Amino acid sequence: MSNARNVLTPEALAMMDVIARTGSFAAAARELGKVPSALTYNVRQLEDALDVLLFDRRSRQAKLTAAGEELLSEGRRLLEQVDAVANRVKRVATGWETQLTVAVDGAISRVTVFEICEAFYALKPEGGDPERSGPGTRLRLRTEIMAGTWEALISGEADLAIGVGADQTAPAGVQMQMLGVMPFVFAVAPHHPLAAATHPITDAELMRYRAVAVADSAHRLAPLTVNLLPGQDVLTVPSMQAKIEALLRCMGCGFIPEQMAREHIAAGHLVAKAVQRQPLHARLGYAWRNTSVVTTSRKPQLGLALRWWLDQLESAATRKALLERHGSRLPLGSA
Repeated sequence: MSNARNVLTPEALAMMDVIARTGSFAAAARELGKVPSALTYNVRQLEDALDVLLFDRRSRQAKLTAAGEELLSEGRRLLEQVDAVANRVKRVATGWETQLTVAVDGAISRVTVFEICEAFYALKPEGGDPERSGPGTRLRLRTEIMAGTWEALISGEADLAIGVGADQTAPAGVQMQMLGVMPFVFAVAPHHPLAAATHPITDAELMRYRAVAVADSAHRLAPLTVNLLPGQDVLTVPSMQAKIEALLRCMGCGFIPEQMAREHIAAGHLVAKAVQRQPLHARLGYAWRNTSVVTTSRKPQLGLALRWWLDQLESAATRKALLERHGSRLPLGSA
């Protein structure tokens, strides 16, 4: 095995690729600047180390055996990976992170988040591979709920968190900026008993009906509970989209972001009702960890991928879209 590992080099794999592409040892030797006998010797070494025949000697052409086809296929894949590693190392040296993890609260506009991702992948940074899209940083998106979004950041599982509670106290190494205010409305299906109410609904009346709540995704922090009454029957669902689906099916009542409810209310599929309790206006922010990368100047600085995302979030239009663009695919920045 060690002998096979010693001869199975990138040069040997590249040689196999040239022979297969040119169709003959003579043509491959010319392209590689070698004499045919040297190329034949190198192939023999490879075959002896692997204990297989890579080429059918009965053919006058360089015809691969089944084992040769497999080596060629896997070899091309390995060469691509070697090139990718080299490119990633170069990017890290110039300040681009290998991976950036973004935790996004479930109430944030997914359409807008993916538009930001599209713009990121459209970047052509200096020194990048012109054959590949984007700067090469691998994006990893996480959907979290309430305290789970904050937990993902402070636990080190995310580099950037969008939609955290703006009233959080940021620990050392974490910075936060205001995203905006997200108003919530109390909504029920048109055939829910509370839909007929002509007055602000009291807590005593709410207690009689099942609430639909989204489960907080936090595992270590204390999960948040918002607008649930002690002893009230609760249907717990995994996402805000699932909560809306449950409300549409008259499986309960609950508070949802006004922008997410708007199209359903306009279509008559949900009814917004006034309640006696104080209306919820969630103050949301975005936060990031001050992780650094070392550039060619040897000076630590904020990673370029994270810096780019923060630059996008400085736009008032982007922040507004993240809070408000639900259920539409209007271009970013549209009114």
